[in-house]
Amino acid sequence: MSEIFDKLSLYMTYPFVRYALIVGMFIALCSSLLGVTLVLKRFSFIGDGLSHVAFGAMAVAAVLKFTNNMVFILPVTVACAILLLMGGQSRKIKGDAAVAMISVGALAIGYMLMNRFSTSANVSGDVCSTLFGSTSILTLSKFDVWLSVILSTVVVLLFVFFYNKIFAVTFDESFAQATGVRANAYNFLIAVIIAVIIVLAMNLVGSLLISALVIFPALSAMRVFRSFKSVTVCSAFFSVICAFLGILFSVIYGTPVGSTIVVVDILGFLVFTVIGLIGGKKR
Repeated sequence: MSEIFDKLSLYMTYPFVRYALIVGMFIALCSSLLGVTLVLKRFSFIGDGLSHVAFGAMAVAAVLKFTNNMVFILPVTVACAILLLMGGQSRKIKGDAAVAMISVGALAIGYMLMNRFSTSANVSGDVCSTLFGSTSILTLSKFDVWLSVILSTVVVLLFVFFYNKIFAVTFDESFAQATGVRANAYNFLIAVIIAVIIVLAMNLVGSLLISALVIFPALSAMRVFRSFKSVTVCSAFFSVICAFLGILFSVIYGTPVGSTIVVVDILGFLVFTVIGLIGGKKR
């Protein structure tokens, strides 16, 4: 045990480890806040769809040789998020079908472009790293850290400031509209925030694992708590702690960052499930 603490103390002296922890916890916090809303609105699958869109956009940006991929990836992901959340109620194409179409299409186009135009000799490795996460979270520059912190802070402030409106739209959109709440405007806000979180989280856990950051904290909190506020607060703490532990375990034992965080999330979900069952029996 002392060896682990010694190794951890040594690693914490390196800036890249501190950067990874800061960014990871901020991204986890943002994901958990919106995750509760998405789960309750039955839009939890949208994270998976948008992650594939971001993967496709990243491939296009690489082909077009953008010096900063974020300039292209973020607007494309935001546009698709708006289409999915606000246009998902179309009578011709339902929300789940629209997500499936965009998700599979973006994934296929992204892989085809990376395979056809990649300048790397290891295309499969690049694709695997993008989908499941890589060590990019451990190679962040100060600019990347500040950008992630600023965007994450904006997301948290928007959620806190518009908490009551988001709460109303989450539980009963029709009633919210009847009482004068501009539901479409807040759906638009939610779509933009989700897209920002997806793009930020790609460096942390990879495209295919992003949904775990959105779903597991919310579902875990719901095992124990019932009110929207309690679930949201618990989900935030759960997500940040799991991200912190996941990154630490990854650094110490050399495991993939994204996969390690998701495994910690799963273990946390199991613990909360047991706590919920015990609490339910007592009540």
